[in-house]
This record gives sequence, structure tokens and C-alpha cells, in this order.
Amino acid sequence: MTFDAQWWQATLDWQPDAEQSRQFESLYALVLKGNTKANLTRITERDAFWEKHLWDSLRGVVSLFDQAELSVIDIGTGAGFPGLPIAICRPFWYVALVDSIRKKTAFIASAVQSLGLTNTQILTGRAEDFAHRRDHRASYDLATLRAVAPANVCAEYGLPFVKVGGSAILYRGGWEVQEEVELARACTALGAEIAEIDAFQLPETQAIRHCVVLKKVKKGMDVFPRSAGLPTQHPLGAIEGATPVTPEESEESDD
Repeated sequence: MTFDAQWWQATLDWQPDAEQSRQFESLYALVLKGNTKANLTRITERDAFWEKHLWDSLRGVVSLFDQAELSVIDIGTGAGFPGLPIAICRPFWYVALVDSIRKKTAFIASAVQSLGLTNTQILTGRAEDFAHRRDHRASYDLATLRAVAPANVCAEYGLPFVKVGGSAILYRGGWEVQEEVELARACTALGAEIAEIDAFQLPETQAIRHCVVLKKVKKGMDVFPRSAGLPTQHPLGAIEGATPVTPEESEESDD
């Protein structure tokens, strides 16, 4: 597969410039090398990497590319997705990448240096802790969460970082009615509402994906997010008596 400018234009109505294309190539090489030292991702075949990491990462935010400046926090970034592709494509956006696993943030820090990115910050630790710090709480225009947890848990992790008027984008595979109901219930306590559920297909494999956009409409309750472990043990908005919605299997490493 040739992932040239025409391919990007046809699939996203956007295309990378020559430098961004070079950085994509470099990022792929860095992930392959990093995977020999740390289990970063199971997606290592070239076509799959371009489609499921680069394209998928950008598909969730490409509608915002007309905004000159945004502050973004990518929670549970793993090997750096979607945060690194976003930082590459939008050099005037500020992108913070958060993960609790030090070997992953160490890889990201090395990749950022190799790629020459100057618009990122790498944070090692729990989102539940960072979200209660004054320098991060309600400080971002956008939060992204990809393959992190069930949707209502992601909402509790992400929305406290977002300013009123900002958004959180949840990258999902499939989507169920129960997820939507529980997410809407969670959003009520978090000062948000579901603005859009965007269903689409990956351009080559035709796999179904969803991006769920949450809009922060008012200040949420100060108690959220709760202490580490509680959001997953007692999910906000869960329907009493209903079978819990288990997280979809991620194509990312989970360690």
C-alpha cells in the first residue's frame, strides 16, 4: 500500500506535508526498534501501523485541524497514540501525553527527541492524580482517550482535565446501547453531554470504529476523578443489575 498524499486526501480530506510524512516514517521505525526493548504494541506490520495507528489517530481530530491552537491531553497514551501523530500534524498545538507505565513514557520521550517535536509534555503517573493538580485540572481544550477503558470510565478520567466549552474524544471500536446509556449518566455528574457518536470504517480493512465526542458544558463535581482503582471498580453511571460492559480488546499492549 502506498500511503502517499493522494491516499490521505481521499480518506481524510487532508494530507501531510513532506516533513510530516518523513516524521511518520521515522515514528514507525522508532516503534519497531522500541518494541525490541518494551512491549509497546502488537501492530507492527507496515500497512496495519499506518491504518490502525496513524490514520485512526488522526481520524478522531481531523475535523479540528482548522483551529490554529489547541491544548490537548492524551490520557493512557501507551506508545504515543493518538498523541504523537497529533503533535506531528499540528505543531502549534500543545500536546501532553500521560501514561502510568514508565517504560512507555520513556519511549515517548526518546521518540519526541528523535522526531524533533517541541510542542509536547510527557507525564508519567495516574490520570486520577494529575486531574486534581491545579496546573492540569480544567486546563485543556481537548482530552483524547484511545483503547483505555469502558466509555463511562474514560469520561471520568478525561473530563476533569477539560475546560468548560472543551471536549473529550473517546476512540472506540464497537458501540452498544448500554454503553451510551451509562456514558450519558456519567456525563451528568461530570458536567458534560454526548455531542456526537461518529461511526466510520477504516479505509483498508473496513473495520468499524467510533469516535464519541463529549462536550463539557459546566463544571463537574470536584470529587471526580475518584482515587485510582475506584473508577474501574465502581464505574460512574453503571446500570444497577446490568451486566458490566467489558472493555473491548485493544490491539495495544496492556502491560
